[in-house]
Amino acid sequence: MNRSRGRGRSGGTRLPPDGLRLIVAALTDRKAVDPIVLDLHGLSEATDYFVIASGTSDAHVRGMAEHLMSRLAPHHVEGLAQGRWVLLDYVDVVVHLFHPELREFYQLERLWGDAPPVTLDEVGTVG
Repeated sequence: MNRSRGRGRSGGTRLPPDGLRLIVAALTDRKAVDPIVLDLHGLSEATDYFVIASGTSDAHVRGMAEHLMSRLAPHHVEGLAQGRWVLLDYVDVVVHLFHPELREFYQLERLWGDAPPVTLDEVGTVG
């Protein structure tokens, strides 16, 4: 992690070396539903990893996002007020937190089907 990926960012907040592990831990702390980490190396110049998870309600999605933001400050946030799909951009990692209906509708895992999943056990060893 922590490589410039050509995103045209100047001075963006960078994740610490164990940032991916911290993100996953913060989400599982708040009972994220079906979290998955996709390795986008070689597939996208925009980011290295997607973290995708669901909440059980809009309030749960917002709560997970707020908890994560209290641990790690993102570069950019979208959708927090609605809580249906919250995007937290950490430059090297983009976190997508969904209400279950929207996750099913957008199917990011299928859209990025060429991206190999990183097992949650492996998360602490990548970067």
